[in-house]
Amino acid sequence: MSGIKLAATAGVAALAIVAAASAATPSMLSLGPAVQAKTPTYLGYYDGHKDTYLSTDISSKAEAKMMRINYSASIGRVKGLPEIYLVQGPSAAGQLAVFGSEAGESDYSPLWAETILTWKAGSRPVLIKSDNQVNKLEKTSGLTERPGNVVLNCPIVKVGGKA
Repeated sequence: MSGIKLAATAGVAALAIVAAASAATPSMLSLGPAVQAKTPTYLGYYDGHKDTYLSTDISSKAEAKMMRINYSASIGRVKGLPEIYLVQGPSAAGQLAVFGSEAGESDYSPLWAETILTWKAGSRPVLIKSDNQVNKLEKTSGLTERPGNVVLNCPIVKVGGKA
């Protein structure tokens, strides 16, 4: 057999092996056809930059109704979640939610433990852009935090952006 015929035969055999292996390997699961939907997105801070996120579910019936999102009692039972900080009352201009993690981090989860931040009377609110800043401001600038006792499903869909 000539070198060309041998190479061609080996090539066909290799393709047959790859095809057989591909057929035996399960393909990606189908989620169904993708469709475009108009879902509001929000901006929040993480470590000084803005991330884009959705808000789809919450473990409080009252807040779900107010926010016009889904109520889910079961997510309220999940523990050990990263925090989402929300300022209640007076705040600095441009204040957004502040995340304790983001997509790509080892502790990221689309579920968040709500933490409410408030400024003490007489304090001058400053723009909060990171969870580390929250900890520092609690010690130096009259910022207080309390658990919101609520879990939110707010997946981050885009990391980064100008703060």
